[in-house]
Amino acid sequence: MEEKLNYIEAAEQPIAMHPKKFALWLFIVTVVMIFAALTSAYIVRQSEGNWLEFDLPEIFWYSSGIIVLSSLTFHWAYISAKKDNLQNLRIGMVITSVLGVVFLVSQWYGWIALVERDVYFVGNPAGSFLYVFTGLHGLHLVSGVIFLIIVLISSFRYKVHSKQLATLEMCVTFWHFLGGLWLYLFMFLLLNH
Repeated sequence: MEEKLNYIEAAEQPIAMHPKKFALWLFIVTVVMIFAALTSAYIVRQSEGNWLEFDLPEIFWYSSGIIVLSSLTFHWAYISAKKDNLQNLRIGMVITSVLGVVFLVSQWYGWIALVERDVYFVGNPAGSFLYVFTGLHGLHLVSGVIFLIIVLISSFRYKVHSKQLATLEMCVTFWHFLGGLWLYLFMFLLLNH
């Protein structure tokens, strides 16, 4: 009988998740669905023919390295926060924020390189898809950089430390997601251009 009561009490305890983290995960799932639909549409449209063949600009390779490096620096900042090493947290946040802006600038230069190769937003669908992929990802990355700056400011106000990690964890999750999304898009475009 006692085992049955313990089982019932354990079953009544809900699985708890911070409401903002739950909202972030819903947003991430939505973004995944958008990009899954876009990449599916890309493959379907490519199979119809009239598809411009071109090499991706070299700058996209560099931007991929930048986004991976930014994830590493952000992870270092997160580990530092868990250890209450606030100086390293701030340094890691500043470096990650700068790398995020550098990534966005590199994407802009990628667009310039595309124009130099006569790949435009209007015209052939191959170019249109590429601009939509990189532009939509860039828009999400702008929101990620803004989130980074908010967390960076909070770290200077001593609002991020080992006992208060929820906002930092959400930012880390979102940033790693954006990095993974870019790597997925880049590999997809390399294999399907």
